Amino acid sequence: MKIPEAVKRILGFLIGVVSLLLCWSLAYWLTAFLYSAIHWTPHELARQLLTALLGMFLFGCSIHYISKIKFVRERQDKFLHPIIQAMRMMAEGNFSIDLSYYRNQFKGREHPYTKIIDSMNHMADRLGEMEEMRQEFISNVSHEIQSPLTSISGFAHALKNEHLTHEERIHYLEIIETESIRLSKLSDNLLKLTALESDYVPCELKAYRLDHQLRHIILANEPQWSEKELNMDISLEPLTITADGDLLEQVWINLLHNSIKFTKKEGTIKVKAFETSDHHVVVKIIDSGMGMSEKTRMHLFERFYKADPSRNRNSGGNGLGMPIVKKIVDLHKAKIQVTSELGKGTEITVMFSEPLFNRDSL
Repeated sequence: MKIPEAVKRILGFLIGVVSLLLCWSLAYWLTAFLYSAIHWTPHELARQLLTALLGMFLFGCSIHYISKIKFVRERQDKFLHPIIQAMRMMAEGNFSIDLSYYRNQFKGREHPYTKIIDSMNHMADRLGEMEEMRQEFISNVSHEIQSPLTSISGFAHALKNEHLTHEERIHYLEIIETESIRLSKLSDNLLKLTALESDYVPCELKAYRLDHQLRHIILANEPQWSEKELNMDISLEPLTITADGDLLEQVWINLLHNSIKFTKKEGTIKVKAFETSDHHVVVKIIDSGMGMSEKTRMHLFERFYKADPSRNRNSGGNGLGMPIVKKIVDLHKAKIQVTSELGKGTEITVMFSEPLFNRDSL
């Protein structure tokens, strides 16, 4: 017949109390024998304290030796085995642990092990998520590196053909050069993203003219937007902010490059910078390009995410530009918002809070 859990707890409590009383009784008789042997009668308080201390010592010794009994040790090992096994699995990188044994044992009641089990389950879930992200990251990096390396290797091998024309050789060399640049950009972006995700990011804050920076970047990219005959609608108010100019320059370059890349020939790109009525600095980059779906917009800031892998491969993208933008914007405690619709273009808004805005330096 199975003994109810409540009865087990009562029996355990009673056994503990009886054991403690027996140890104290033994301590009383031992101290009494000692006092008579040395012909010394201590004060009543000292007598009780000595008896209590000796009783607790004997009780601790009894518990220690009881735990050495094979039956008791096997029962303890059986109870702790799931936790030990779970920790071993986690140490080996397997985070699919099962501690349901304890739920059946505790059956909803409070137990000292409950918080330990909950913490281990939470830790396993978090480590499992991190492991999935790590494996996905490695897989994506391997894929991104393998593609240009295959092209470089293939066309380098093709150049060994002595019957190639001069034009064909130039064409193959241009492809090798393009793929090498793509590899270099991937490496550079990976280093930037790693640095931005680290605990310490060197950030040099200084006041500078945001409108001057934006205008300089737009003019520096004139060959790209002129080649596609894009209409650039520029509206920049005189604005000074306190920020890391080098990091924010990367934000504007990435956003402008994306707008140029995905806007059709003779399209329009608008770049606006202004101060709102509630003293926020806002930068908007609006294009009349192909736009994006809701699914793409939701995953836009994920590393290596590509709505159309073939399209991004042809245009030289590696899915790291927008995650870098998001990290830099977050670093400045700013906000970035993307509004887009397929076939109707994209609007990206970056809003800086008032502390970044230096009105006195205008």
